[in-house]
Amino acid sequence: MKKTAWMVGVCLLMVMGCSAGKQATETDVPASDARIQYVGRVNFTNPEAPLFTYPGVQIIAGFEGTSIRMKAKPKSALYMAQIDDYKPFKVDFLNQEDSVLMLAQGLPDGKHTVKLMHITEGYELRPEFYGFILDPWKDLTEAPALPQRKIEFIGNSITCGFGVEATVGTAPFAYETENHYYSFASLTARALEAQYMVVARSGIGIFRNYNGPYDGNQETAMPALYKYTNYNDTTELWDFSQYTPDVVCVNLGTNDTSAGRYNKTKLREAYASFLQNLRDRYPKAKIVMMSGCMLSGQRMKDVEDAQDAVVAEINEKGDKEVYRFTFPAQDGSLGYGASYHPSMQQQEKMANELTPFLRELMGW
Repeated sequence: MKKTAWMVGVCLLMVMGCSAGKQATETDVPASDARIQYVGRVNFTNPEAPLFTYPGVQIIAGFEGTSIRMKAKPKSALYMAQIDDYKPFKVDFLNQEDSVLMLAQGLPDGKHTVKLMHITEGYELRPEFYGFILDPWKDLTEAPALPQRKIEFIGNSITCGFGVEATVGTAPFAYETENHYYSFASLTARALEAQYMVVARSGIGIFRNYNGPYDGNQETAMPALYKYTNYNDTTELWDFSQYTPDVVCVNLGTNDTSAGRYNKTKLREAYASFLQNLRDRYPKAKIVMMSGCMLSGQRMKDVEDAQDAVVAEINEKGDKEVYRFTFPAQDGSLGYGASYHPSMQQQEKMANELTPFLRELMGW
């Protein structure tokens, strides 16, 4: 018995010695790891490099250890990151050549959560996510459960968060001042504790894009592109079964009535057609047609008249789950973002207006 115990002890020491002699290696987690959660329209044709273009795409994971690094395509995007309940911060994969950036270090050794949000419009830069790097011998854990409530926001530059970090209205567009995290859509979803998806692009309309022809941009307005996973990319149709919202919020019309003349009949027809498209996709969802806050005067009236008429007609036909909501016109008292878009304070005001409306509408 003593001999057996001694031999076992030697074997344990040998095993421990061999383990101690190994060089500690960091844990490389690929983007395809099933424990990583993705929210939003993402193309997984290459599972090791998921591709997305719309703002608001989120990547969520649980992990062990004291540090975490993120791997992504350089020169492609800005993100907001949050570790546990610490203050969110910006991650710059736009202005650097690095494909790996540190998100956090010096954390208490234990279990943590990382949340990432794509906050810019990536139709030109086509961002890709490659995964995480963790401490030696550490691994991912199960990510926290996503909220059961689901919203889809469809819109234009206002929904994207165009220019919210600019301080004067005369500032031109820059990726560095666009931040979807501070858009009314993102703020509203967080206030309602809901997950959400975004299909939005600056300059896009329901039938006519910014400064487009009188009769519209049939091939490049939202209805034509809505069926694809990524903006202006016809290589993959979006699988609508992946995400079924409880409520869809549509804010389109600002660009349709922009510089130059526009066809009011086409505007109304486009609203009616797109609403039918949404109803076909989401038979049980509530749909909210929205206007403002960059509209005023005749343009606001034309958009509201068209939406009111279409919603009333749909309601009369028996679909009572289509609604109207108006954001009051901005007046400059809360400042302006770039190109006179809503400032961060104006976006917050919009969220404070929309949140109680949706809370009552949805019983949330």
